[in-house]
Parts: sequence; C-alpha cells; structure tokens
Amino acid sequence: MSLPVLNGERVVLRPITEPDLDALVAIMQSPGVREWWWDSGDADKLRENLPNDGNAFVIEVDGEVAGWLGFEEELDPGYRHASVDLSLHPRFHAQGLGPDAIRTVIRWLAQERNHLRFTIDPAAANERAISAYEKVGFKPVGVLRRYEMGPDGTMHDGLLMDMLIEELR
Repeated sequence: MSLPVLNGERVVLRPITEPDLDALVAIMQSPGVREWWWDSGDADKLRENLPNDGNAFVIEVDGEVAGWLGFEEELDPGYRHASVDLSLHPRFHAQGLGPDAIRTVIRWLAQERNHLRFTIDPAAANERAISAYEKVGFKPVGVLRRYEMGPDGTMHDGLLMDMLIEELR
C-alpha cells in the first residue's frame, strides 16, 4: 500500500523517504524522546525500523521534519482496529501538534481503511503523551505490566488506551 499525503490543521503527514531517516533518528535520540524508546541508542536499528513496513509517516511542520507517526492494522473482520504511535522532537512539544497528527491519521484510517476502533499504548509513566492522547479522545483501558523494555534494559509498564471513531475530538 502506498501512503497518501495527509494534511492536518498544522501538520502534514507524508510517507517516509530515505533522506528523512537521519532527521528521524536524531529525533528518536533526542532528550525527551529517547527515554521512551528501548532501541533509541541504536541508530542502525532505528533506520531499519522507522519505516515500519510502509506503515509510517513523517510528521512535517512548516516543511520541517518534526516527528514520526506509525500505525498497525488488524484486518481480521472479527477484530478489525488500528493502533497508532508517534514521536515528536521536543521543540514541537506542547503545541497541539501530536494531537493534530493523531486526529489526521485516525480520520484517514476511518474513512479510507474502514477502522472504527483505535488503540495507543504509551509508557504508563509518560504523562505528557497520555495527556495528549486524552485530548484526542483516547481513554485508559488498563495497565500492561512489564510491557516493554526501556532504554536502560529494564521492563516498564504500558498504558493501553483506546477510542471509538465517534469519540474522536
């Protein structure tokens, strides 16, 4: 599937290209982001994984690479839903850009890919991300204990959040 270019209120989501990878790796390794990604110290692994099998966008703000947004789809009709994840460079935090990017991709996933339910799973300690996701309409479902590895090699809890399309704000 080739991804479209999606326009939000202030962000543009576009497919990742090879020239974007250095900027995206730098974002993932920046303070305020790297703490939440277990493989953030490995630039080669990031370059390999950030394209997310073609299910990832660059988040652009005013023509500048500001972050990454990935998604996964469960296509089994009995469980159909999509999950999303994102990272923004700290210079772009607290400006409403993360919620704008999430709203934009969720509208596309609902309208073009027929998804009605969405999940996101931030680290349970990532209060900034949780607050941003709640602004979009995500609600906590439960804590996923020892869910993912942190950059220090220890396992930490995740927070499973979900949202139905009619709850999108």
